[in-house]
Amino acid sequence: MRQFILAIPIAALVLGGSTACATKKFVRTSVGEVNGKVDSVGKAVEETQERTRQNEGRIATVDQKADQAAQSARQANSAAGEARSAADAAASKADAVDKASKRLVYEVVLSEDQGNFKFGKTALPDEAKAKLDDMIAQIKADPKGAYFEIEGYTDSVGDKKMNERIGLERADAVKRYLYEQHQVPLHKMNVISYGEEKPVAPNTTKAGRAQNRRVVIKVLA
Repeated sequence: MRQFILAIPIAALVLGGSTACATKKFVRTSVGEVNGKVDSVGKAVEETQERTRQNEGRIATVDQKADQAAQSARQANSAAGEARSAADAAASKADAVDKASKRLVYEVVLSEDQGNFKFGKTALPDEAKAKLDDMIAQIKADPKGAYFEIEGYTDSVGDKKMNERIGLERADAVKRYLYEQHQVPLHKMNVISYGEEKPVAPNTTKAGRAQNRRVVIKVLA
């Protein structure tokens, strides 16, 4: 009986020792696995950081090239703008010289007292169209490289700015008709509005105001 009692503690020690050994082995195994995973994660993080650095370098290179391209585009646009301005200035100067060398060969007046533009209206009446058709026929019979000055006028009734706009719209209506119906080149026509300035008759009478509401077409050659 006594021997049996002593055997129990010894067995317990043996079992306890075996359990302790198993626990340590499990812990070492688990720690090893964790360390392996940590190493793998650390390596993946380093690889990711390296790829990020490489991408940042590529992005910086691309940004630099984009900035250079944008600067080149700005310089090209500036050069094109300067060239266009120079061309426009040269064309204007050539037109001015060409115009200065010409003389008045024909003049048409489209005024309300002759059945043309009505008060406050800018549409081109049939009577005015007929006069323009006759003018073109005369010019084509004796072509001399004609140049057209188209001047719009109004009477003094109403706002000055409004009158300038109406005069311009009347002159533009003539220019559009000559271009669309008779193919007169646009660069051969110059439009200007004098509004209520330069009246040819007193604005104090109805008849005078009707004469002042006009478009004058001067043909230079």
